[in-house]
Amino acid sequence: MSARFDWKWIPRGIALGILAFVIFGPLANLLLWTVTERWYFPHVLPLKYGFSFWANVFSPRGNAMSSLGTSVFIATLTVILSLGLAIPAGYALARLRLPFRGLILLALLIPQAFPNLPVYVNIARIFYQYGLNGTILGVVLVHVTHGLVYAVWIATAAFSAIDRELEEAARSMGASALRGFWDVTLPIAAPGLLASAIFVFLESLDEFTGTYFVGAPDVTTLPLLLYTAGAGGNYQIASITALILLVPSIAFMFVVERFLRSDVLSKVGH
Repeated sequence: MSARFDWKWIPRGIALGILAFVIFGPLANLLLWTVTERWYFPHVLPLKYGFSFWANVFSPRGNAMSSLGTSVFIATLTVILSLGLAIPAGYALARLRLPFRGLILLALLIPQAFPNLPVYVNIARIFYQYGLNGTILGVVLVHVTHGLVYAVWIATAAFSAIDRELEEAARSMGASALRGFWDVTLPIAAPGLLASAIFVFLESLDEFTGTYFVGAPDVTTLPLLLYTAGAGGNYQIASITALILLVPSIAFMFVVERFLRSDVLSKVGH
């Protein structure tokens, strides 16, 4: 006797197919444009494939490598400054009985709560008065306003997940508060802080609006290069640039998944 066909799997399969198309469809189109030489309507697939646009992107005139170097340099400075502020702030929020602790954490979300465009226009106006427009420092300061959200929240969660008795044991053995923090607390919190650094780095690497209003045209990053190519109809160059930005994002997400433990995630916002 033949097995009965389960018709319930049909809507589930259709829903799964639609979900896969929504997730992987744009990525497949992006990858297709990176190897396209000639493609126009009404043709469904490219008429000619090749890698000549890759050579254009990575040529000295393509400006991709210098823009990538600028993006990485800005993201690295953003991570250093954000963690320099987030580590003491996160430790204080995790360990001290601060009044309005929840309000402080909520206040860090304010830059994310408002539309970016009016915020960056006003920041650009203020920075112009102090000569920060068109400078690396000005762009880094803008990126830090967003990076601190991830840095402080994750750092607070990382320190909250550490048992206080470990610090007390170090103090009972004669270690100072600073020595106990440096030798005991900080190494245990390091995986969470590493994940925080990665989030800040990726946020900075992909930031466009703040960089555009504060840095352009003197500071050119990969997102600005991508925008310029896309606005000019150079979809091959825009797709290759987007792929370059996508690679570190995917790689670092695997690192975050490896180091950000569930006990740290459970402390976020607490």
